[in-house]
This record gives sequence, structure tokens and C-alpha cells, in this order.
Amino acid sequence: MIIVKRIRAGETKSMDDFTKKRIMKIMDKYTKNAVPEHVKNQIKISYKIRGNHVTLIEERQGYKSDQWVQMPVAQFRLDENEWKIYWQDSKGKWHFIDDIEPDEDFEKQLKIVDEGHNGLFWG
Repeated sequence: MIIVKRIRAGETKSMDDFTKKRIMKIMDKYTKNAVPEHVKNQIKISYKIRGNHVTLIEERQGYKSDQWVQMPVAQFRLDENEWKIYWQDSKGKWHFIDDIEPDEDFEKQLKIVDEGHNGLFWG
């Protein structure tokens, strides 16, 4: 018996476990090495996975505070087996970056964000 799950318009299917584990391995390695040792007490890089979205986050210690402040850097969205990159505006809304071609290779997309893409991500 074959079970077919229909996906309604606007609804996306979550990434499979294999893909999720692969992305976690890539992101764990990236976040571990993203910040130079001498500033690791001031800056952290982390990520969150939710459904088909991987959000890259920069964390800094708050001004005169022990609390860390999270600032989303970019979001990668898996859509029809291709990763698309989004940026977040000041109101918290995500926007597709149309001059970065969607690609099946997540690491290629991560490299584009890491390199800054015209100052868009790391200001």
C-alpha cells in the first residue's frame, strides 16, 4: 500500500532526517570555526533549524549586561531540493535575495553568506 500525503499550497514538507543530520554536521563545524579564538568571549555564531529553514545567528553580549543578544544573519530555505537565501529586515520579515541563484549545494550557499555578498550579511 502506498500512502500519499498531499501538501497544501503554501505548506512545505520538512527536510528528511538524513538531510537534517548532514546540515547539522556542516553547521556545527562552521559555527565552531567561524569566530577567531581571541574574540570568542564577545561573539558567538549559532544556528537554528525549523522545518526546512536553517537560520544563521550572530550573538553578542548586550551592552552593560550579561545577557547575549541574538541577531539573525541569514536564512537558508530548502525549496524543491534547492537552497534559497533570505535576509531579514528591521521589522523581522524575511526577503528572498534574488541575485543569489538557488542551489542544491548547501555548503556553496553557506560560503556565499560567509563571504558577505556585498556587505549584506556581516555589515
